[in-house]
Amino acid sequence: MEQNKRRIRLKVAYDGTNYCGWQLQPNGNTVQAELEKALESLLKEKVRIHGASRTDAGVHALGNVAVFDTSFRMEASRFAFALNTYLPPDIRIRCSDEVPCDWHPRFQEMVKTYAYNICNSTFPDPLKRLYSFFYHYPLNESAMQEAASFLVGTHDFTSFCTMQPNVHDRVRTIYSMDVIRDGDMITIRVTGNGFLYNMVRIIAVTLIRVGGGFIKPEEVRTILEAKDREAAAETARPEGLTLEEIRYV
Repeated sequence: MEQNKRRIRLKVAYDGTNYCGWQLQPNGNTVQAELEKALESLLKEKVRIHGASRTDAGVHALGNVAVFDTSFRMEASRFAFALNTYLPPDIRIRCSDEVPCDWHPRFQEMVKTYAYNICNSTFPDPLKRLYSFFYHYPLNESAMQEAASFLVGTHDFTSFCTMQPNVHDRVRTIYSMDVIRDGDMITIRVTGNGFLYNMVRIIAVTLIRVGGGFIKPEEVRTILEAKDREAAAETARPEGLTLEEIRYV
């Protein structure tokens, strides 16, 4: 890296509804593309963003993390204010600071928290449709919580991920998984040291099956131990998922 370059870290929140995910795509707009466009407008130089989590199309975030390098002289905390004047209203920088030039958001020890929201009511709520999955059959959140307890700990989560050829280690640690009802909204909140592709969304549908009485809570342990993607449920829709926080440890 050039001697006068600095590395700036951003905490990024976004509504993923209108984006083809985080990562640059040849045939669709992405959060990364909007951030890079805003940075180039501000800095008058070509910039490449590196993000901590490559969220999928339609997935939201309150606390994704990204870095970029620049020789632009501005107090690090001011980048958040400046960038927000160039960004569309569905993307916002929540804070910015300076980190060492070799600090990378994907290659640090971290704890991630995701939430999957389920609107469990007789009719859909139009104000919640972009941020939750609608499910009108009754759900037993206590049974869902019991099932979730079998997934806490360090396990091979092969049954709960979409296979990727470049990922060979499917062992992850889940520190906590809570199923919380607030009126007609059920939130599955899961915290872990990392997540496989579509892992939270597959877990969500599996727990919905438990809540609906289609499978027993203890069968989730059997699904986990099978290490077979076909043993678990399908992948939940993306709009219910939000990356809430990334904490570095």
